[in-house]
Amino acid sequence: IRVSRRAPLSQSLLATGFPYHDYSRIEQYFKVFEHFMRHSRGIRRFGSAAVDLAYVACGRFDGFFEYSLNAWDVAGGAFIIREAGGAVTDFRGGTDFLYGGEIIAANPAIGREMLEVIREAFG
Repeated sequence: IRVSRRAPLSQSLLATGFPYHDYSRIEQYFKVFEHFMRHSRGIRRFGSAAVDLAYVACGRFDGFFEYSLNAWDVAGGAFIIREAGGAVTDFRGGTDFLYGGEIIAANPAIGREMLEVIREAFG
């Protein structure tokens, strides 16, 4: 399997999820959500980060972002995405997505743009 090559972000289909308990950064999250709604082909929410990440890995989605996740939500999907040619980071562009609770996963063509939008909103 391979991640998609779709670019730019305006032509991309994204996925996300919503936090269940941690609403401390919900305003920033909605800023990001609104930006991506206005500047992409749309956002889908299936309710399972593992499924969303698998869909990024096989090219059904072009990118995924979410916070307030556990390691078991993202570990397998992040590995598969990397093996499929994709990029996975936390909201600062680092590698602490496994235990930091936040993740951006995307094809390389849009990953940097997603990171810039999220980094600006979350500071």
